[in-house]
Amino acid sequence: MEYILGEKEQECIFCVALSDQGNLTLYRGSLSMVMMNKYPYINGHLLVAPKRHIASLDDLTLEEMSDLLKTVRDSTGILKKAMNPDGFNVGLNLGVVAGAGVEQHLHFHIVPRWHGDTNAMTVFAEVRVIPEHLEATYGNLKPHFKALERKENL
Repeated sequence: MEYILGEKEQECIFCVALSDQGNLTLYRGSLSMVMMNKYPYINGHLLVAPKRHIASLDDLTLEEMSDLLKTVRDSTGILKKAMNPDGFNVGLNLGVVAGAGVEQHLHFHIVPRWHGDTNAMTVFAEVRVIPEHLEATYGNLKPHFKALERKENL
């Protein structure tokens, strides 16, 4: 309800996440970043984006494309270690008609999935069931992404 009734953010959420205001930001790499989805489908729902503000796959350099996919891979590895999901939905929505909520800044969604998770609640009851508070999930994941930053800076 906070999202539905609330005032929509005018600034790009990814550009804000790269600033000091980015309190849900887990990782800032050289070319890519990872943040938690403020309105997740399920715990651990991450957003992975290039640091550069671009909307199209065509605008990615080869180096950005490689780094972006490596960051998606590293993020699923961290989620496996920290949350032990049974699988993942990994997706990229290009354009409003394809479901892009922030179409001006390209980003991947990583949604961990567990056998018997409550994802159907959204469809049948127009309700989301999130068993862990967003800040608790952030606290669980942040040390893993800090380790990734340290490894990258070696």
